[in-house]
Amino acid sequence: MSIDSHCGEKTEAAIVEATRRRYADAALRVITESGCCGAAATDPITSDLYGKHEAEGLPANALKASLGCGNPTALAELHAGETVLDLGSGGGIDVLLSAKRVGPAGFVFGLDMTDEMLDLAEKNRAAAGATNVKFLKGRIEEIPLPEASVDVIVSNCVINLSTDKGRVLREALRVLRPGGRVAVSDVVVQGEFPPEVRRDAESWAGCLAGALEETEYRRLLAEAGFTDVEVQVTRTYDPADLAGSSCCSGSSCGTALASPPASGTGRLVSAFIRARKPATSHGTRT
Repeated sequence: MSIDSHCGEKTEAAIVEATRRRYADAALRVITESGCCGAAATDPITSDLYGKHEAEGLPANALKASLGCGNPTALAELHAGETVLDLGSGGGIDVLLSAKRVGPAGFVFGLDMTDEMLDLAEKNRAAAGATNVKFLKGRIEEIPLPEASVDVIVSNCVINLSTDKGRVLREALRVLRPGGRVAVSDVVVQGEFPPEVRRDAESWAGCLAGALEETEYRRLLAEAGFTDVEVQVTRTYDPADLAGSSCCSGSSCGTALASPPASGTGRLVSAFIRARKPATSHGTRT
């Protein structure tokens, strides 16, 4: 789905600002509130993503700031010495987990557009004592790294937030080395969701309205230049159960999903998406 097909510049700006505000608020809540983050512990999207052995040794605030829908680092098959980029790194949990997996000979970049999340991530990096990590400020549509500079790109429930997913995937291909791979967790639609949800900026910021339909995800990856595309469903959700979740915010979201017509028209799933940049590249698509 492209926002350009039905939304104007004002709506796109509203989506970007709603997304920035949501994640800034989430970072500030982690910093100012004690204990676990409440709703995140029982949210059907964000709960129980990391095993006890993975959480061991991580700063508590990195776990509390997690707003993902999967655990890409557990499925990405990272190897010692690799360079990794996390798109939309938030509080840094997947960056820190990746840093452990690639070891001191590897390196991990985290990219985020939200100052508050970057501040929190840097605090978490220092608390973890990670020296093979760097957080960058920027948008995932314009990755501030040179061409062919990373081996693996991970991301956790962030690509769906972009208003130009084709550009994100083309940028991912650009910064990957030949033979490099994408291994991301994301929310994916199978079927159709109500148009009123798709139009709602707050629901887009929550992660529901911007979720791609599976065949569209595959198409955009192929058009960007990726091969060996795989989509593995890791969780499925009944639309009505999402009304109070992190993915469903905004005035129209809960009402639309709870209505009887929505229940049979489509479903939201968490999925692990793999793809590879060809080993022999004929140039980066723009």
